[in-house]
Amino acid sequence: MTAACGLTSVRVRGFRAAHDVTLAPGEVCALVGEANAGKSTLIAAIRALLDPAAAPADPLDLPHGRRVPVIVEGTLASGAACRIEGVPPAIARVLPEDAPEVLHLPAELRSGPLAAPDGRAGSQARTLLERTLSRAHAVHPMGPSTTTAAGSLVEVLEALAGAGATGLVVLIEEPELYLRPQAQRYLYRLLRTLAAGGNQVVYSTHAPAFLNVARLEELVFVRHAGDAGIRVHQPAPIGVENDFRVLTEFDAERSELFLARAALLVEGATEKLVFPFIFRALGRDADREAITIVECGGKSNIPLFAQVCRAAGIPFVAVHDRDAPPGRRPIVSERVMNHEIAQVVGADRIVELAPDFERVAGLSGHRHKPERAWERFAGPAARIPPPLERAVRLVLSLAQD
Repeated sequence: MTAACGLTSVRVRGFRAAHDVTLAPGEVCALVGEANAGKSTLIAAIRALLDPAAAPADPLDLPHGRRVPVIVEGTLASGAACRIEGVPPAIARVLPEDAPEVLHLPAELRSGPLAAPDGRAGSQARTLLERTLSRAHAVHPMGPSTTTAAGSLVEVLEALAGAGATGLVVLIEEPELYLRPQAQRYLYRLLRTLAAGGNQVVYSTHAPAFLNVARLEELVFVRHAGDAGIRVHQPAPIGVENDFRVLTEFDAERSELFLARAALLVEGATEKLVFPFIFRALGRDADREAITIVECGGKSNIPLFAQVCRAAGIPFVAVHDRDAPPGRRPIVSERVMNHEIAQVVGADRIVELAPDFERVAGLSGHRHKPERAWERFAGPAARIPPPLERAVRLVLSLAQD
């Protein structure tokens, strides 16, 4: 989705750990990655590029203290170019007259003032910001117990959307901070309303509520590659024919895979329930390893989730039933489905269970599976079926790469 205002492309060189990074933000752009991956660096670079009230760069922004030129350049939706370049503190700026106004809402100020204090005085965003924060300090119905920035963030964005603000680039670090899940979902809808009104919204997040799986192109995955600096991956859409399926199959819990180091794709609730016990029996913890176990809602959905993982660059392993005993061919429909999964996932990332998960795990029957799984696998001397151990060790190796 092309930005109606703001930036359509950004290239950052020599700014902190961004040695050479390019991204193409749309109307909404979510920066996703672990702590210290470089998300705040990219937001700071965009602000330095567009906000004349902000210092473009200082010596602390140089990578490892080296005196190399900082270059941040971008293309506006109008087609005009903007640029900052130089060795701090001597930075030259090229900013067209039609450059959008910037509203910066940093994470470190979320418990105090809502926005950075050096925004443009008299601007539409600043005026609404000051008006909202000057209201009597009352409990916001969806925010925390004080009218600090977390609660006021919702009010300010409501005010911006309600006033028909347009032509803004809104930069937000971790909008989910201090907000309940309900407020996070509401705030995400506000951000989309702002974007639809002719603004650009760029934010960093660790919250699934702010990740739209039906709009993969809005996500920018950020990681720190050691001496190579910041690297980004911006996935392409997986195809309009899958938009509705993705939208209906992905809830906030499943969207956690975007924040994972690796994902284990399983067919249903029983597998999702049992695999944490398998991890623990092997002396590991899936959550500690940042591995998400994704219940795909059935075998037929595994190819869809695999496509999403591949598009997003998330390493994954798929575990599914063969639906036939060893030595016997599955029925035609199961053979077709098994072949489709193999084609999408790849043989090196599949663990196929014959005949099915329950019998491999020793959980035949339909009653008391959680209790029986606990009894079978929670003890220190538990015997782990080899296929399940293979799946866990494979996904652990992918998470550690």
